[in-house]
Amino acid sequence: MTDTRTASARPGGSVAPGAAASDVSAPDSPAPEIAVRLFAGAAAEFGADEATVRARTVGELVHALTAGATPEATRVIGRSSLLVDGVACTDHRRALAPGTRVDVLPPFAGG
Repeated sequence: MTDTRTASARPGGSVAPGAAASDVSAPDSPAPEIAVRLFAGAAAEFGADEATVRARTVGELVHALTAGATPEATRVIGRSSLLVDGVACTDHRRALAPGTRVDVLPPFAGG
């Protein structure tokens, strides 16, 4: 049975260093709500398999997920692959739009 509990991460973070103005929404407007799916060890550490985060960039999303998180949860997020709308993303300056879905995939063992 799949755990369908959800969690809300705290909004936060500033725009990632080097982000261009066109990469983010206007600073006076609220950051968009981003749906985050947490898998395996990330879901176990956060106690949920989904979260909602307000973030303008991938970097803000990571910051929001890890702000106030346990050291182990922070470690898992730091080692995880992030998929933005199904595409691997390593650029923390990447802008996020309303309706974007981010998947957090920790390293998996086995085959």
